[in-house]
Amino acid sequence: MKINKIVLILILILTQVSFGQNTASKEILGQIFEQSTSVEGVNIINNTTQIATISDVNGMFSIVVKEGDVLVFSAVNLEGVRYRITADDLILNSLKIKMAAKEVELKEVIVNENANITAENLGIIPYGQKKYTPAERKVYTATSTSVDKVLNMISGRTTMLKKEVNVEKKEALFRKIEYLFEENYYTDRLKIPVADIKGFQLYCVDDAEFAVSLNTKNKTMSMFLITDLARRYLIILENEK
Repeated sequence: MKINKIVLILILILTQVSFGQNTASKEILGQIFEQSTSVEGVNIINNTTQIATISDVNGMFSIVVKEGDVLVFSAVNLEGVRYRITADDLILNSLKIKMAAKEVELKEVIVNENANITAENLGIIPYGQKKYTPAERKVYTATSTSVDKVLNMISGRTTMLKKEVNVEKKEALFRKIEYLFEENYYTDRLKIPVADIKGFQLYCVDDAEFAVSLNTKNKTMSMFLITDLARRYLIILENEK
């Protein structure tokens, strides 16, 4: 009888030890991806213990968890993710979390209060006629006849006018990026000094891929691209010191 009691006690002790091991907290490593790209600055919080951390420049993070804990992943430009920790996660000691980008369109800034009043509505120009900017009109005028083309090519005037068109387009992009992010986004998130924000914005609109994201009003893509542009711009600033 005593032997049976001893065996029973040993079984209970082993069961409790095993249970304690399965429920013990443990620090595990993880990495966050958006498609195949690692993501920096994602907020991670253990919903059970309220322990929080943030992913680094390589999308890596570490956090203390136990089996059954729920981790919540969030970022301003990504869809939120909830993940429940399993026993396998604790054994492997690593997590691979995939997040998806939010599709957010930029708000269009309308300067003209009387948007319905146009040259077409007033009968000044026919409907559907191509509209030229001032710089584009100069290029069109300078190349409207074969004689004009030859004379202007010799004088270099056409090249100069085309440069005006490019400058005009960059000015339009610059106005768009000014409304895209608040100042603290540049300083806190991208680590751009306040004095260099305007210079960084000009650097961004010179990037063809970023210019496309502005023109198509794809804020998600703009936010994705501007992170890498900021990294490169900070290297330039460092080299200039």
